[in-house]
Amino acid sequence: MADNGKKIYVLHIVGARPNFMKAAPVMRALARYPELSQKLVHTGQHYDANMSEIFFRQLGLPAPDFNLEVGSGSHAWQTAQIMMRFEEIVLQERPNLVLVYGDVNSTVAAALVCAKLGIPVGHVEAGLRSFDRTMPEEINRLITDQIADLLFTPSQDGNDNLIGEGVAPEKIHLVGNVMIDTLVHLLPSVNGRCRQELHLEPKKFALVTLHRPSNVDDRERFAAILKTLDTISRNLTCVFPVHPRTRARLQEWDLAIPDESRLRLLEPLGYLDFLGLMQEAALVITDSGGIQEETTFLGIPCLTLRKNTERPITVGVGTNILVGEDLEHLENETQAILNGTGKTGGVPPLWDGKAGERIAEIVCEYL
Repeated sequence: MADNGKKIYVLHIVGARPNFMKAAPVMRALARYPELSQKLVHTGQHYDANMSEIFFRQLGLPAPDFNLEVGSGSHAWQTAQIMMRFEEIVLQERPNLVLVYGDVNSTVAAALVCAKLGIPVGHVEAGLRSFDRTMPEEINRLITDQIADLLFTPSQDGNDNLIGEGVAPEKIHLVGNVMIDTLVHLLPSVNGRCRQELHLEPKKFALVTLHRPSNVDDRERFAAILKTLDTISRNLTCVFPVHPRTRARLQEWDLAIPDESRLRLLEPLGYLDFLGLMQEAALVITDSGGIQEETTFLGIPCLTLRKNTERPITVGVGTNILVGEDLEHLENETQAILNGTGKTGGVPPLWDGKAGERIAEIVCEYL
């Protein structure tokens, strides 16, 4: 175990924005165990400073011990590059356990490398399913969960899915949601600075995020969404921090924004600024999985532009509504929220800010 003496050695793999938020509470919890050492690998899957480096600073993550600097590319190219570069690190470091997070290409690539080399893998946020195999993330989840040795689930539906897929029950651990750990940890640091700089009144604006191919990679679909957002913005200002992928489509197709004083496009925000806006928004319109969870915890109405979700508990228990591809439905649900007749929800069990601590206990017992 390279330069780690006799300590138990855990290697964490992150590559995209959600991974950072999930790894931070686990690393913080494991740091309390003196018999354990840990290192961090950043694959570089997301390399934009606002989408990556700023998160390390805000989340209190240490600088990565290794940066694979993979960058963007097709799913096959990116996954292959991560596998080749990560294999060298694993052979050099020989960790006792590798922890992977979420459902991005970095997650499945690292899990495959470790499975082939006989190194145990723990998957944080296991068991989530959209049951839509046209989504690359769904393939990543299915493969990772089949080859992982420890499966840490955020909610009971994750356990049920894994049991249904034939995963041995002793591998499955219901621990709660690490994304909520990070939210709880950082809420005291959140202020209204970003909202004030944008001259927004609390609960008088909608927060929008879109990045999934089903919404932004089809010109006609994306143009229709923008038109609907413009309609909504006549009654409620829409603030839209634009993901780099989404920005590229806007520029490629030269899609016009009818009134940028009402539909306001921003550069990607740091997590604290984004959380501050989300906390004070009247509602959130999104296609992001993590945001469905965060809005549920905060009690903020969430309208999700997807036909399915791998986080059904946010619909069954929380504040989330799937509006699918029906943009008229999106308008109607927005109006219901503004009228005070929108959906309300609660917080799922174990979403209490202590999931990282539970994972740390299980990891140390396992090793």
